[in-house]
Amino acid sequence: MQKNKIMATAKRKLIVFDQISLDGFYKGENDDLSWAHHDRNDEEWNSFVRGNATGDGTLIFGRKTYEMMVSFWPTEMAKMHDPVMAERMNKLNKIVFSKKMKKVNWENTKLMNVDAVEAIRKLKSENGTELVVLG
Repeated sequence: MQKNKIMATAKRKLIVFDQISLDGFYKGENDDLSWAHHDRNDEEWNSFVRGNATGDGTLIFGRKTYEMMVSFWPTEMAKMHDPVMAERMNKLNKIVFSKKMKKVNWENTKLMNVDAVEAIRKLKSENGTELVVLG
């Protein structure tokens, strides 16, 4: 007698990877982000970041985060500074939500000029890789 196989559908998870101070701030004065991490020789931090970059998730960006990321990761400087992370960031699938942008110019990046909340709900209901917000 053959057992019935249960076909499980793996729905996507939405994961948020963010840094925030204990008192609720993301940026310092003049949009300064250096408080979040500034020691390039911190092996514990570097190991944590490399471990997070090994997944196959789809990165989710808003316009500002996209502009910050695309200004560094596809550059020669990124490839020299952190070649493993640069390769992962460039190869991962990325979605940018913006109603103002007309095009994106980073490999494996899709621009969505739609309501982000509804689009994320739809993406979460589909099978696929995890959705990862870097903010």
